[in-house]
Amino acid sequence: MPARHDRLDDPRLAADLLTARRGTAYFARKLAELGDADFGAPSLLPGWTRAHVIAHVGYNARALTRLLEWAATGIETPMYRGPDDRRAEIEQGATLKPIALRHLVAHSAVHLNVEWRDLPPAAWRATVRTAQGRTVPAGDTAWMRGREVWIHAVDLDNGARFDDFPPALLDALLADITETWRRRGAGGNLTLEPTDRSARVDVGPHPTDRVIGSAANLTRWATGRGLDGIAVSSGRPVPKPPRWI
Repeated sequence: MPARHDRLDDPRLAADLLTARRGTAYFARKLAELGDADFGAPSLLPGWTRAHVIAHVGYNARALTRLLEWAATGIETPMYRGPDDRRAEIEQGATLKPIALRHLVAHSAVHLNVEWRDLPPAAWRATVRTAQGRTVPAGDTAWMRGREVWIHAVDLDNGARFDDFPPALLDALLADITETWRRRGAGGNLTLEPTDRSARVDVGPHPTDRVIGSAANLTRWATGRGLDGIAVSSGRPVPKPPRWI
């Protein structure tokens, strides 16, 4: 039987899929480095153990799979019935035995990948709705998954670093975050100035404070995961970043 490949002709989308698949492998590697006894330890996310993060990553793959099924069939299949269902699912998942959580992450990732691979070309452009209520093309599931697996690998708090992220992913994350801030009217006084990039990112039209650091450190700060390596041009304390997701 001949090999089966993604059915798409959009280079940007192909790049997003590659980033998501590499991120899935990265998360799986960090997960494999944890012993079963490590699952109950705190993650970097307040109120969540590592088991919560692991359950969330597994159930997120299932939720995105539902969006792809929606795109392929035209039958509305939301990611979740509601925010309470999502929270309850994660809380219940965090109580599973480690072997069940490992299987959840592995099997749900395979299912999501199969849905991507088999999605008809026209279905990539079909509109679906995210958990936040935004209407997006089904192709956006690749970007949505990529940011989940890379960032939550860091949240496991066992050695994953934003410095490990592909440079293009860091740039895309900063662009996505700052665009969200603009849309909400937040962070208008800020300019992000990556020391390892040639261009800065103005959040508002009249910024007064430059937040300075490497692209990796700025992304970590902007996602709410630490202030290390960050400075403000005015000398004032580093501000808490506006909410992103």
